[in-house]
Amino acid sequence: MLTVGFAGTPDFAATALAAILDAGHAVPLVLTQPDRPRGRGLQLAPGPVKAMAVERSLTVMQPPTLKPDDARAPVVAVPVDVLVVAAYGLILPPAILAWPRHGGINLHASLLPRWRGAAPIQRALLAGDGETGITVMQMDAGLDTGPMIDTVHVAIPPRATAGSLTALLADAAAAAIVATLARLDRDGRLAATPQPAEGATYAAKLDRADAAIDWRDTATAIDRRIRALDPAPGAFTMLGGEAVKLWRAEPVAGAGGTGAAPGTVLATSGKAIVVACGEGALSLTELQPAGSRRMDAAAFVAGRRLVQGVQFTVSGA
Repeated sequence: MLTVGFAGTPDFAATALAAILDAGHAVPLVLTQPDRPRGRGLQLAPGPVKAMAVERSLTVMQPPTLKPDDARAPVVAVPVDVLVVAAYGLILPPAILAWPRHGGINLHASLLPRWRGAAPIQRALLAGDGETGITVMQMDAGLDTGPMIDTVHVAIPPRATAGSLTALLADAAAAAIVATLARLDRDGRLAATPQPAEGATYAAKLDRADAAIDWRDTATAIDRRIRALDPAPGAFTMLGGEAVKLWRAEPVAGAGGTGAAPGTVLATSGKAIVVACGEGALSLTELQPAGSRRMDAAAFVAGRRLVQGVQFTVSGA
């Protein structure tokens, strides 16, 4: 068995860490980001990787950066065969990549070179990709540019959210890293293939502009945006100067051209709010006003006396 250093922070990474431990590998050191304010009370709390590492009695280090020598020194003092990185969130300097005997292996949630960068799952959903996957990659100094050790193709389910797709990819990544470490333990090396020169795209980190709904878009594109921003940070629109997050929606089949201005409420009957888009219409079934809980469309309509003809603000108009 191998001695594995691990670097990661969210649930996606915790799934891989659990699989490595369950496969019998020793993990003498876990690197994860510092505790952050979480929950409604914004109390400092550990991320999923730290929580699991503490539960498994592993040594945890949480440096805010690994660039200075004094930050790296306690890390590189721990001997490891290989470093596995999964959604860590910090750039690893060359001295860290040179620390393990077999270098660093990254679990990236896309089929590289498509969607290099911080938000590959969300960008794949926003783009309407039908397929994504996991790339097991030998790390180098570039941003997700290292040679590929293995790829796992995963079909994107039609109604996937960022949350559900992350869970699906986390399981695929966990299985892939266990198989990769088994090969490394058996053969003492890993074959890797350079990434293709063509087809590279960049998955930029999400910002507030990415979360804003523009009702001039098609119903299909807005639906993708809502699912890509679920569970965080949540897509939003404005109604009467109030921010409203949208959590569940679906294009209305056969809506075509509605004749109404984008953002106009076409109907509020039943369990949905139907809103005109630049093309087609969108049926909203779960919303969340600012400072409130998630609620179904009927409760939202009742609380605001929402009627046909009211207009959600078109972002950027």
